[in-house]
Amino acid sequence: MATEIKVPTLGESITTATVARWLKKAGDAVAADEPVVELETDKVTVEVNAPSAGTLAEITVAEGGEVEVGAVLGVVADGAGGARPAAQPRPAANPAAGVNPPPSPSGPVARPATPPVDVAQHAPMPSAAKILEESGVSAARIGAGSGKDGRITKGDVLDFLSRPAAPAAVPAPAAKAPRAAEDGEERVKMTRLRRTIAARLKEAQNTAAMLTTFNEVDMSAAMALRAEYRDAFEKKHGGVRLGFMSFFVRACVVALKEFPAVNAEIDGDEIVYKHFVHMGIAVGGSAGLVVPVIRNADRMGFAEIEKSIGDFGRRARDGQLKLEELTGGTFSITNGGVYGSLMSTPILNPPQSAILGMHKIQDRPMAVGGRIEIRPMMYLALSYDHRIVDGKEAVSFLVRVKEFVEDPRRLLLDL
Repeated sequence: MATEIKVPTLGESITTATVARWLKKAGDAVAADEPVVELETDKVTVEVNAPSAGTLAEITVAEGGEVEVGAVLGVVADGAGGARPAAQPRPAANPAAGVNPPPSPSGPVARPATPPVDVAQHAPMPSAAKILEESGVSAARIGAGSGKDGRITKGDVLDFLSRPAAPAAVPAPAAKAPRAAEDGEERVKMTRLRRTIAARLKEAQNTAAMLTTFNEVDMSAAMALRAEYRDAFEKKHGGVRLGFMSFFVRACVVALKEFPAVNAEIDGDEIVYKHFVHMGIAVGGSAGLVVPVIRNADRMGFAEIEKSIGDFGRRARDGQLKLEELTGGTFSITNGGVYGSLMSTPILNPPQSAILGMHKIQDRPMAVGGRIEIRPMMYLALSYDHRIVDGKEAVSFLVRVKEFVEDPRRLLLDL
């Protein structure tokens, strides 16, 4: 008896994936629930396990193939060996072209879970549809959008409305032929995660009225407190190390309560205020930068925050983060200082309205009480969406974060 290996449910709003790597070869013995293939989604890498013990009799989708939820990846046959040789892997169906590969007598093939649809016919996103209705513009005039599967985003609509009327229709330029590779060059196709990161960052630039405000924080008090209690903290909390991220997370949580617009988002013509803090922490993973989310960070203490961040960092390096851990953030923190960055302007993580950038701690001469002293200083950068956050709010928020970190006792005393 043969059992099909199918693409599992991948999470909210994710319907397709790329076959990244087969962990087993056709003809290999597999155990029940043993990982046999890795899928790469827009956000993370997902392992698919064998549904039963036996032999991997056939691989129906080659590495690099695009598959949809429910598609057949391969077949496991009963028995530990003697399975028929596997057919040559075939590329997955191409939903955009509306064509499936021809059936093979050797086994089932991957097929789209839903009928293919012309991307130009996809409905606009809700926020885009609302602006289209108010402006009296039809979606057909915009055509295929920049969203997933060609859906029209709010940024597409705003970009269309901001263009001057063209005097005459201009023929579309012919597709540019790929440049021939020169000696010493290598062409590598972008991963799905890298393509998604690129699209989201460009969307943030096109949509948000993004500004950045800067400040600097004296890390003397936080460093002294950490040095004094680091060993006791680690001993009490089972090996959890006391870092500086928990100081900034707690400082941001308190400041966000004071300036709720920084923790809000825009949905159409409405502002959605969040009475909770789901804190996104940018970490470097095996496939690129990801931003896992600490849920309800406003209810956590230093130890819980440090434990969550450490766990995210380890699993990001191993590509083991879950899809649900990468969504729902209301505010984000990124620390370029771990790579040596002295100052930068972080880019927003839509639909969030602000992101805090931490940087390298560096000794600098500072005027303190009329004297020059060498202090460990860090530049802070807050990028924010000026459509929802006023300059006064942004600057005041960053000043509050600075005050809390420079005197951590204020966090404990709620001052």
